[in-house]
Amino acid sequence: MSYTEKITNRYVEKLSNENLWINVGEIMIKILVIVFLAGLAIRIGKSIIRKFFLVRSKSPLRISERREATILKLLENVLTYVIFFIALMMILEALTIDVKALLAGAGIVGLAVGFGAQSLVKDVITGFFIILEDQFSVGDYVRIGQFEGTVEEIGLRTSKVKSFTGEVHIIPNGNILEVTNFSIHNSVAVVDVSIAYEGDMELAERVIKDLLVTMPDKYEDLIKTPELLGVQTLGPSEVVYRITAETAPMKHFFISRVLRKEIKQCLDENGIEIPFPRMVMYNRQDEREKKQRG
Repeated sequence: MSYTEKITNRYVEKLSNENLWINVGEIMIKILVIVFLAGLAIRIGKSIIRKFFLVRSKSPLRISERREATILKLLENVLTYVIFFIALMMILEALTIDVKALLAGAGIVGLAVGFGAQSLVKDVITGFFIILEDQFSVGDYVRIGQFEGTVEEIGLRTSKVKSFTGEVHIIPNGNILEVTNFSIHNSVAVVDVSIAYEGDMELAERVIKDLLVTMPDKYEDLIKTPELLGVQTLGPSEVVYRITAETAPMKHFFISRVLRKEIKQCLDENGIEIPFPRMVMYNRQDEREKKQRG
């Protein structure tokens, strides 16, 4: 009998062993049971978390909806990862793999990787706390360092901010030291209006106030009636009035433009002049001729 035939017969005998297939069947059943129980535990755990937040939403003391949704999703992900990890360890143990040795080796490798990837770990930890503390959300208008724009995406490692001109800035979360969020509270539009010294100041104040009262009915982004604060500065050729208006978050740019347009039209209709630069020409030759004639 040749060597190949001996090897073939040996494997045939092993594969025809009933105990082998019984053990394989037991292992497969254990794996299926572990997967089923893991899926069931995830569904039950997520249901408990959602019911907890549903009950909390009816409480008089509650956090913002954005933060509730963020924390809910974060807890569901953590629950899923933990159960998957436990199920994986149980499956490896069912396959007669030494889990303790594997975990010890993984710990040593993880320690070595941690020393070589400190910035990555810092980014992930910072991203976790950005999401947990709801420092900013997708759609918010923020200023991070020298970058300012709308948040396009928030991840555990990086955040993406799209500027007004279309550039997308990808910022590692570990580099985010200070954040200015313009979208949490209402904004304030500030408009300065100039009136000529020759103009009627009392009439100008009266027509501007009458106009401002009608503005909230025209523009829903106004939270309340704009306010004429009074004379802000006395310029070389004009009196400057300041007007402020509380608006919805990040709507102050639009309201500022609208206010300038509406006030300009209102002043024109009432014959109130807005000053503009004037140039006076002086001719020294004409002045000499006048002196000679005199």
